[in-house]
Amino acid sequence: MTTALDDSTRNGVDTAALFATLDAVKAAPAAAAFQFRARNEWISGTHSRGTINEYFGAGEERTHERVFQFDADHPAVLVGRDNGPTPVEFVLHALASCLTAGLANIAAARGIQLTQVRSTVSGDIDLNGILGLDPTVRNGYQRITVRLTVKGDAPAEKLREIVEQSRARSAVYDVISGQVPVAIEVDTD
Repeated sequence: MTTALDDSTRNGVDTAALFATLDAVKAAPAAAAFQFRARNEWISGTHSRGTINEYFGAGEERTHERVFQFDADHPAVLVGRDNGPTPVEFVLHALASCLTAGLANIAAARGIQLTQVRSTVSGDIDLNGILGLDPTVRNGYQRITVRLTVKGDAPAEKLREIVEQSRARSAVYDVISGQVPVAIEVDTD
């Protein structure tokens, strides 16, 4: 639970900085162009390690305050060694994280103090697609369900509006539900 520290901080969000960012992007739309990057290296079997550090934003190359590393693998039942979550589980986590961040920002901007945001995200997948056993079955999730518990100092209707606004503005929701062009370039040297 997060409490307001002063008039410019709500839900752990610096609302003054949030509104300043909105104003800066309105004044200079080119500042809105960001490119996020992730690197990945195979370890063994289905185990790989991702590193996230550099990105481009607000007109220049930047780095996070620290390097983030994430291991991904498959469980033994899927020919892995369970050294980390599966890549499709990272997608579920990304969706939950994006919706939660949006909720916190939108509630803060609207002057609503949140007391709880919890989510459970589940995705149904059929291995017949991934394994190439049935060409009519998609490789990815067939359905994703997000269950949210949201509590705060606003009526239930307002909290639901914030959830809907978060969904409408969620980059990860957009990536999952839309068709983002993906280019794969291969270097074999």
